[in-house]
Amino acid sequence: MDTLEKLKIALKAALDKKAENPVVIDLKDLTTLADYFLIVTANSDVHGRTIADEIRKKLKEEGIVPLNIEGYDAANWILIDYGDLIVHIFKDEFRELYNLESLWMDAPRVEIAELLPEETNV
Repeated sequence: MDTLEKLKIALKAALDKKAENPVVIDLKDLTTLADYFLIVTANSDVHGRTIADEIRKKLKEEGIVPLNIEGYDAANWILIDYGDLIVHIFKDEFRELYNLESLWMDAPRVEIAELLPEETNV
């Protein structure tokens, strides 16, 4: 499965669990760290873990398992590393504090509507 399809599955799973403010950052031409960051906000610890669980479940159904997961227990910032895709699930105050979007401000953004045209409320 290519990275873009993996990203679409993760994004759809996050949105299905009511993740907020999704941002996709295209890193392909800037770093070897990953091709994409998917960044979303959760409104509580439980919500963050629910989003993470759904993403992992949907990708596992496709035979894809993460290389690593960080922050799941505290759930302030859950990072799920799929190698070419890194998912960041933040509680709002931690998203503001770490501000990855600003750190990678020169990286192109991928429009959510282009990835999932059926998700009109994003």
